[in-house]
Amino acid sequence: MSTPIQPSAASIGSADAQHVEDALSLIAPKWTTWTAQTLAQQGHPMRVHEVAARLPFISEQFVSKRLVTMHADGLVARAGDRHGAPYQLTALGKSLASVHRALSDWSLSNLSLGKVAGAERVEDAARRLHLRHSTAVIQMLDAGGPMRFVHIAEESGLDNGFTRYRLNRLQADGLATRTGPRHGAPYVLTDAGSALGPVYAAVSHWSNPAAARRDSSTPVSVATATRTHASVPLGSDGARTAAALRRSAAAPSVLFSHAPQPQPRVPAAVTAQSAPGRGR
Repeated sequence: MSTPIQPSAASIGSADAQHVEDALSLIAPKWTTWTAQTLAQQGHPMRVHEVAARLPFISEQFVSKRLVTMHADGLVARAGDRHGAPYQLTALGKSLASVHRALSDWSLSNLSLGKVAGAERVEDAARRLHLRHSTAVIQMLDAGGPMRFVHIAEESGLDNGFTRYRLNRLQADGLATRTGPRHGAPYVLTDAGSALGPVYAAVSHWSNPAAARRDSSTPVSVATATRTHASVPLGSDGARTAAALRRSAAAPSVLFSHAPQPQPRVPAAVTAQSAPGRGR
């Protein structure tokens, strides 16, 4: 069972920015949440065609590719060594429930997406938050906003072009805004950006190897997870680093402590319409 997030830990500034983004990079790819929640709801190992049958708006080929990626990232394991062995969630994959819940709650309270499936809401939220240096900029604005562009670039150590690109994306995603129309107007967080503390806390807790061991009913092999993120240079590609830090061969039989609600079967056109048209 997941340990409740304490209120004191739910502050934006207390999160390790790169740690959060590394973790979110495992969750953000399209259909990852749908696949994980399908495995959680069924509660038993499933073959690719069985998962695809419950997600009729995704091709079986794409489901297979997504499961292969999730396997490499330590979210699922094969229930056997033979070719075509079914997949099941690992301890890390099962403990995603708390992160899905935090992302969904944040989205429901702060974003106007209309009526969309719960898994689509979670994936939309993860796509808004996982990009490199977004968390660091949000933390700066939370601690020192309003801030002018030049000060954000200086404190983040990013070049002007990348800083502008990141701020534009944060504005498009509804996380930051400018205080006025004139050139050079300072940036501040929106209400949605200011409300990210519980999300960062949930993600940090989920991706913490010690927490993962406490939440599992069986020991988790995390030989490489004892390394810290402090030695990883700012700006490095965190997705592969995160996968290496969190791979585990454990696959205990417990389900999500709070299983996600079943998602409606929606056609691809409806799902595509509900997703924001932003580049990644």
